[in-house]
Amino acid sequence: MEFSHLDSKGRVKMVDISGKPLVKRTAVARGAVFLGEETIQLIEQGGMKKGDPLACARVAAIMGAKKTGELIPLCHPLPLDLVSIDFSMKPGKIEILATVVTTARTGVEMEALTAVSTAALTIYDMCKAVDKKMVIGDISLVSKKKEPL
Repeated sequence: MEFSHLDSKGRVKMVDISGKPLVKRTAVARGAVFLGEETIQLIEQGGMKKGDPLACARVAAIMGAKKTGELIPLCHPLPLDLVSIDFSMKPGKIEILATVVTTARTGVEMEALTAVSTAALTIYDMCKAVDKKMVIGDISLVSKKKEPL
């Protein structure tokens, strides 16, 4: 198996995408924050002292996706056409779903995963004073696709 981020001598390199065509690319990622029912109730009732964790997490996720090329060393910085974040309150957890779209020469999987991770970390930060047993997990890529222009 060959890794695209290694040269013939095993040194790390950035992948050359200059010869690839511009394509509409979409990636969807998911994750969850597992937390207590009391914390979920506080969020739903607007009772968190720091404010609305989901509103803040949505903004943080968008910002995180936009900064992925700065955070992950070999990611290409990409112009993002869309970053959409959805939350679902379920018993014992908040599910996070991120959809990221670009028109570029490489995919947006890392941007979608970064968006989910950033949202989860923000929820954790905003709720840590009231819930010491939170766990972030189940972060994964759901799908990716590319469509010719």
